[in-house]
Amino acid sequence: MKRILVERELTNEGPRRSGDARGKRRTVTVNLAESPLAWLHARGHLDDRLFDAGEALRNDYERAQLAPGVTMRWDPVRAKTTGERGLTPTERQVAAKQRFDGAIRHAGKGLEDILWRVVCAGEALPTAEKALGWPARSGKLVLRIALERVAEFYRIR
Repeated sequence: MKRILVERELTNEGPRRSGDARGKRRTVTVNLAESPLAWLHARGHLDDRLFDAGEALRNDYERAQLAPGVTMRWDPVRAKTTGERGLTPTERQVAAKQRFDGAIRHAGKGLEDILWRVVCAGEALPTAEKALGWPARSGKLVLRIALERVAEFYRIR
């Protein structure tokens, strides 16, 4: 896993970004390359099955190219090949989109928001809880329920 380590000062609200001119306090080292899902997994809040389910969902999200992009694509033109299972790149993208939509649908109404925010958008759990208007520390439980359903969809044991 890639590591981008930076020092952040601790405040009552959490780590402070460098350049903030307030008084000195304790500092922590933060890995900017670590996803919220990987953070939860590394600290024992998610088991391997739920982590793998989240990674499968994020992988399909990225393969389906659902993230916002620029208006111009600068990808190099590739020669036509028979990639995985003989599908064209467009067919692989459509298949990933269908898997992503199926996993989100299988998770159920009300759980797609936390899945998208934490797994796909890489939003921190406290930030997602605040944006959704949930009580503090409730997101971890809801995320676990959502990831259980996603693991069922992807048949991860």
